[in-house]
Amino acid sequence: MLEIKDLHASIDGKEILKGINLSVKPGEVHAIMGPNGSGKSTLSKILAGHPSYEVDSGSVSYEVNFKNEDLLELEAHERAQKGIFLAFQYPIELPGVSNFEFLKTSFNEICKSQGVDELDDEAFDKFVREKMKIVEMRDEFLHRPVNQGFSGGEKKRNEILQMAVLNPHLSILDETDSGLDIDALRVISEGVNKLKKSSNAIILITHYQRLLDYIKPDYVHVLSGGQIIRTGDSSLAKELEDKGYDWIVS
Repeated sequence: MLEIKDLHASIDGKEILKGINLSVKPGEVHAIMGPNGSGKSTLSKILAGHPSYEVDSGSVSYEVNFKNEDLLELEAHERAQKGIFLAFQYPIELPGVSNFEFLKTSFNEICKSQGVDELDDEAFDKFVREKMKIVEMRDEFLHRPVNQGFSGGEKKRNEILQMAVLNPHLSILDETDSGLDIDALRVISEGVNKLKKSSNAIILITHYQRLLDYIKPDYVHVLSGGQIIRTGDSSLAKELEDKGYDWIVS
């Protein structure tokens, strides 16, 4: 599904990624861990197409529906249309735009790009209310401005609701667990688990083992200094929790 080869990237002339290699197949969950400043969020933004980041060299290929795409040649909205989803570490607020309209517009844009029928208000209302059950969100959140006045946990639930509505092929969750209490972490993790399928893949970016107690990764990668320096199974995350990063990045 996703093949990253020797990816180098920078922002404002400063190199952040210094040769990332990563292969993600359908049905897999990959966790990316590492100390602050190692390049984890940069990698997520590069994959989503953030315009502030410059790819200096390397390649990123993305295969969906048996078609291989050069991801780096696609604009951010084209990547979203082709099934790439990024859940932000710090979800933004959109004053004046209701959650309902935001979700319906996003959903219908993907429908148009895939040549399938869009949903009108009535049909989408029924559809989205079923999806809200996945993250235990109350109906009132549909008609509030996007993330405005939401608590941290509510914003993160809203991100996973977007994931449920858009049904992406590749979901990149950037520190979705940050700032969550144990109950919110449980709800969000259960929501992600319900959305996992053999045909999609998930990249989890996290500092903490606790998220991986709920969402079991197939692979754990340690990112440091802009490179993946160690890959293992879920036991690697437990080792990092016990020992920290010093033993592996020194």
